[in-house]
Amino acid sequence: MSAGILSRLPLLAKWSGRMIQIKTPQELELMRAAGLVVADAIAAVRVAVRPGVTTGELDAIAEDTIRSAGAVPSFLGYHGFTGSICASVNDEIVHGIPSPTRTLAAGDNISIDCGAILAGWHGDSAVTLTVGEPSAEDAALMAVTERSMWAGLAAAVAGNRLTDISHAVEQVIVADAHAYGIVDHYGGHGIGTEMHQDPHVLNHGRPGRGPRLVPGLALAIEPMVTVGDPATVELDDGWTVVTKDGSRAAHFEHTVAVTPDGPWVLTAEDGGVAGLTPFGITPRS
Repeated sequence: MSAGILSRLPLLAKWSGRMIQIKTPQELELMRAAGLVVADAIAAVRVAVRPGVTTGELDAIAEDTIRSAGAVPSFLGYHGFTGSICASVNDEIVHGIPSPTRTLAAGDNISIDCGAILAGWHGDSAVTLTVGEPSAEDAALMAVTERSMWAGLAAAVAGNRLTDISHAVEQVIVADAHAYGIVDHYGGHGIGTEMHQDPHVLNHGRPGRGPRLVPGLALAIEPMVTVGDPATVELDDGWTVVTKDGSRAAHFEHTVAVTPDGPWVLTAEDGGVAGLTPFGITPRS
């Protein structure tokens, strides 16, 4: 889930008047456990995505997986949100509300955004899938969005600055021959004992700015990319964000920890090995 209301935190490095939570190695292990619950929930939903399934049914699968692991859905009840996942279809970018009457059809794209709390610590991840086989345009959109996420995760290295992540995400997107749009205002965020913490992580920007990345910092990196104009509209439900021009969007997200040994992708089963290796990064697994 993208950052909206950012909370003040209890544990703390100070930057520009903001308090940023820094975790101990033991606390990162707890976040890893929460992250693996999220990975399992998304895997279960991925298997269930097919023509005729409702987004409400997918929500129930995710919630059951999370609760079966002894965890609690992060999203359910968050500022009144009624789902355990965000299920955003086609021109919906983020924060789509699951519904028992929203039925998926072949060719639909759906972003599944999922969070879980285990022992007081959060994990947050998202993936965009096509129901059935994607068109060439949809496949390209999802590929560039996912690749930009991994570029951002690869920049989550101690000593870098926050906007080095933002710049890495942007460079992958703008390098593509298609003029994709980068959604503004919505982006990644700090994460730990709360789902949304400082700092906010834009998906574009000049490098070398913002707080320095230090071991113990955990971030959710989540690019949102559109085929057309990136301008957005929030629907009357107060949650669902759609593209203003009706073009399709994609959204990918992982939670990453900055460690002395490099980025550790807490919501990836392999710790990020497969996604980071193409960027020359050997992460903790």
